[in-house]
Amino acid sequence: MKAKPFKIEIPDAQLDDVKQRLKLTNWPDDLTDDWLYGVPASYLRELVDYWINSYDWKIHEQQMNTFKNYMVEIEGNPIHFIHERGKGPDPIPLILSHGWPWTFWDLNEVIRPLSDPAAYGGNPEDAFDVIVPSLPGFAFSSPMKEKGMNFWRTADIWEKLMTEVLGYKKFGAQGGDWGALVTTQLGHKYADRLIGIHLTNTIPLTLFHGERPWILGDKAPWDISDETKRKTVIEQAKTRQGHVMAHILDPQTLSYAMHDSPVGLCAWILERRRNWSDCAGDVEKKFSKDHLITTMMLYWLTNTFVTSVRYYAEAAWNRWSPSHNQIPIVQAPTGISFFKDSAETAQAAEQARSTAAKSFNLHYSNFWPSGGHFSPKEEPQAVIEDIRATFRELR
Repeated sequence: MKAKPFKIEIPDAQLDDVKQRLKLTNWPDDLTDDWLYGVPASYLRELVDYWINSYDWKIHEQQMNTFKNYMVEIEGNPIHFIHERGKGPDPIPLILSHGWPWTFWDLNEVIRPLSDPAAYGGNPEDAFDVIVPSLPGFAFSSPMKEKGMNFWRTADIWEKLMTEVLGYKKFGAQGGDWGALVTTQLGHKYADRLIGIHLTNTIPLTLFHGERPWILGDKAPWDISDETKRKTVIEQAKTRQGHVMAHILDPQTLSYAMHDSPVGLCAWILERRRNWSDCAGDVEKKFSKDHLITTMMLYWLTNTFVTSVRYYAEAAWNRWSPSHNQIPIVQAPTGISFFKDSAETAQAAEQARSTAAKSFNLHYSNFWPSGGHFSPKEEPQAVIEDIRATFRELR
């Protein structure tokens, strides 16, 4: 399992094909101009017009290639990762994992400040060897060649990447969304190899154990009669459950549309980027048009929408099993950042911290009054500070 340098080079023919498909979009009618029914045509047309006439993939491809990219095959799966060596007296190896609908590129703003803190006003003693892979079946970690890939299998692959491919005896891990589950599993199963972990979401490893795994937590309030509460429940379902249900129950069916229409793929992902970020309804407060489109392109150009959404089905159909019965279940020292999307107040964060302490070997926690689900891109400096703080006493 030897890693080889990898250069991102998308053929011009693929880029021309995307533009042609965008121009030939068969637009549906939209009777409103708000987000109640989903992504409004007015904003989507604006974004697509920018995509066709102003966006330049080559600029972003060049930026990606300024990092040291590699490819390796582990357990038959192609794995893409960035590996930036730390500049400091004793860098800690740290693997950072993204989620959906993220890509590795959502972490681009934290990589160099973590690997070379002195160049960004930090202390070189806080340096890390930073490893940022694409999850299996996401972006350049493709094509996926077998079914059954989920967060705990990914954790096994990450352990091999860090120890067998890169040769680290012990390492740290960090993640959000799916990356939080991968990182939590590492802290559970491989605690003896983990220096520590840092999370931007605390998600139970048993998340999909309910009778209806597409209802996260399996607590469906079917008996709600109060109209205000009912609308709140609908809004919550729209924000969190809609995609979970589709991805678990119909990932392949959904993907035929997404693999044929870049606008369809864009709309599906765009709504989640807006609803899950701390943007107060204006998605461009947190993500530029260029970053949004680059995210769509990383899914489109690599044909990985289908394998990325199957990640949900594989977590639901294949039941997670614990590797030990120790308490807490996650033995690795753990740091947690609570952002506005998971705890709106310091008091709520303290309650969440108390709950987390039952499952994690809690070493550090911090509350930030802003920030959403995509915290490394929304609040990169906050994530950098908390990662440094988590590992500072573990060196």
